[in-house]
Amino acid sequence: MKNFITFFVVLASLVLMSHNTLNFAPQKVRKIVIDAGHGGKDPGCLGKHTQEKDVAFEMATELGGLLKAYLKDVEIVYTRKGRHDFVELRERARLANKELADLFISLHCNASESNAVHGTETYIMGLTSADDNLDVAIRENASILKEYNYEAKYDGFDPNSPISYIMMSNYQNAYQAHSLKLAHNIEGQFSKSRNSRGVKQSGFVVLWKTAMPSVLVESGFLTNEKEEAYLTRERGRSETVSSILRAVRNYKAEIEGRK
Repeated sequence: MKNFITFFVVLASLVLMSHNTLNFAPQKVRKIVIDAGHGGKDPGCLGKHTQEKDVAFEMATELGGLLKAYLKDVEIVYTRKGRHDFVELRERARLANKELADLFISLHCNASESNAVHGTETYIMGLTSADDNLDVAIRENASILKEYNYEAKYDGFDPNSPISYIMMSNYQNAYQAHSLKLAHNIEGQFSKSRNSRGVKQSGFVVLWKTAMPSVLVESGFLTNEKEEAYLTRERGRSETVSSILRAVRNYKAEIEGRK
């Protein structure tokens, strides 16, 4: 009996030690959840002429249409079905998990105190070592402050506390390697025609408990007048979502073993 208990303790310890290094490799991409950031009473960041929630919704709708057209075997699910819908951050992840999605793509726009900053960024869940990355996460996670009883819903998570982000990073991300693969594909496509600011890691509530490869795409800075105009025009949005489409197509082919 004593030997059995010792074996169980050792086995449990090994499982806990490998908690953050597990990587489950999806073999197929058959369902993608597209998340339009913010919405309803949560406008997101603001440009001179538009709001993040509106640009994100337009991009999500266009991306879904392209994915349906070019990837016939893939089902598309939206977290925000209406332009004015307000969806809690935890419900977005819950929907993706309930749907047993193979990918989760959250679309956003960025903001900066400097109107000269421009370019794209793609984030995966992880512990950040850069103040800029933390600032982006704090801004995007501020959405939960608009939710009733958010402290209880998010296990005491405080979007303004750096300590909360350290605790969040300890949550198992079994799909980090595949999330990173998709993120690099997306920024690789962006870099062909846009200023890519690279792939980054930070603590985003919307990615926190998704049980599949997940990325958050910052498609550009609404605080930059030229980039705001680019993202609000049909051509700019089309080029942006087409880049994401190509990245998803390449990622899908890669994990499914096709050229």
